[in-house]
Amino acid sequence: MSKTVKLKTKPSEITKVGDAWVLHFPRFGAEGTHYHSYGLLTPYFEGLTQGRLMATRCDNTKCPISKGKGDMWLPPRADCPDCHQPMKWVEVKNPSGYIYSFTLVERGGTGLEIECPYYQVDVKIEGVGTILKGYLLDRKPIKIGDKVHARFRTGAEATNTCLDIAWELV
Repeated sequence: MSKTVKLKTKPSEITKVGDAWVLHFPRFGAEGTHYHSYGLLTPYFEGLTQGRLMATRCDNTKCPISKGKGDMWLPPRADCPDCHQPMKWVEVKNPSGYIYSFTLVERGGTGLEIECPYYQVDVKIEGVGTILKGYLLDRKPIKIGDKVHARFRTGAEATNTCLDIAWELV
């Protein structure tokens, strides 16, 4: 077994409808293809395929919570949950953080696209008010608080899904 986790998937085909991506998931065999739109969250997934981590932030000065100076949100939200106004897209300039919590997945369920065993990790990134879930590329033993950095699947490696961001130990 390799020291790093591998994906068991093929890139999903995408079509653009306006500014939104529509994914074609052929992963369900003879039952057919599932179509899923990323809608207003397309910039997040498109950013991953370009090696960029895109978050959202409320810049509404009348927001009762953020007052226009809120934390970034990952996963992103199209609208602020506090004032219901559209969020602004911002790039996370240093996609590094620490492991907030984790689970060792030794046996995955049907359709799992990540080679087991692997660590599912929750990552806390400075300046981001939420916790981002993902998977760790390393198979070494880990602990809460370990530093990690984002690794992106881009170009021909991109799956056009949330699997295009993984974490590796620093």
